[in-house]
Amino acid sequence: MTLTPQEGGGAQSVDRALGLLSLVASFAGREVPMTVLTRETGMSRPTVRRLMLALMRAGLIEQEPGGGYVLGGESLVLGAMAARRFDLLEVAQDSLIALAAESGDSSFVSLRRGSYSVCLQREEGDFPIRTHVLQAGARHPLGVGAGAMAILAALTEAEAEEVLRETRAEIDEKFPDFTEAFLRDELARARAQGWSLNPGMYVANSWAIGVPLMAPSGAVVGSLSIAAIDSRMGEARQPELVAMLRREADKVERRMRQRAEKGALAGPRKAAGK
Repeated sequence: MTLTPQEGGGAQSVDRALGLLSLVASFAGREVPMTVLTRETGMSRPTVRRLMLALMRAGLIEQEPGGGYVLGGESLVLGAMAARRFDLLEVAQDSLIALAAESGDSSFVSLRRGSYSVCLQREEGDFPIRTHVLQAGARHPLGVGAGAMAILAALTEAEAEEVLRETRAEIDEKFPDFTEAFLRDELARARAQGWSLNPGMYVANSWAIGVPLMAPSGAVVGSLSIAAIDSRMGEARQPELVAMLRREADKVERRMRQRAEKGALAGPRKAAGK
């Protein structure tokens, strides 16, 4: 279908506005100043302001007294409605706590959003030296980090190639150490072994291991990962951490299947009662 100039311009505005909404969401409740919005998007201040005003009228964005932007009440409503259908954090929470308690390190659950991985939650272990490589709301291109690489490696080859093409420019700009050659080598390694390792490429001395989470449909929906300082991620300990992650990933996937089965059974019963 060919868009008219008016239709094309409207679609572009929607894409830009939704991009701004996602950017604000990635700051996990912290105010986002105008300077950050213009810098991260490359858009002019008047354009950003116009789009933010539209989001504010919809209740999706609010402006704080200091001038920064945060998510608005309607974003909470939409998130709550979406969570009724599928809430990865809810089904993964117990496993996240178990991983942190058993490993003593930081555990994470991340959600796939298109070509990106979004950290939903982190749980701290009791080891006194912690790594703060990810915070809830952090958004990275697939492949950048252990959890994001685990998701990328679980995609089909065609899907992974599309993701790498789509995110290449952003990775070159923001994550220059993640060269195309490095990503492809790590992708092949993760596919071969079924889990991913980030050897301090995102934050020096912070290593992480990740495994994918698969929905009942067979689609990859996210990942579980554990991060620690490099001295706690040596080759001798890696199999132990992988075993923990795989065990908990199995539990999360089983909970998702149970929820899907309950949902499938609820439909016919409701229909029969009409």
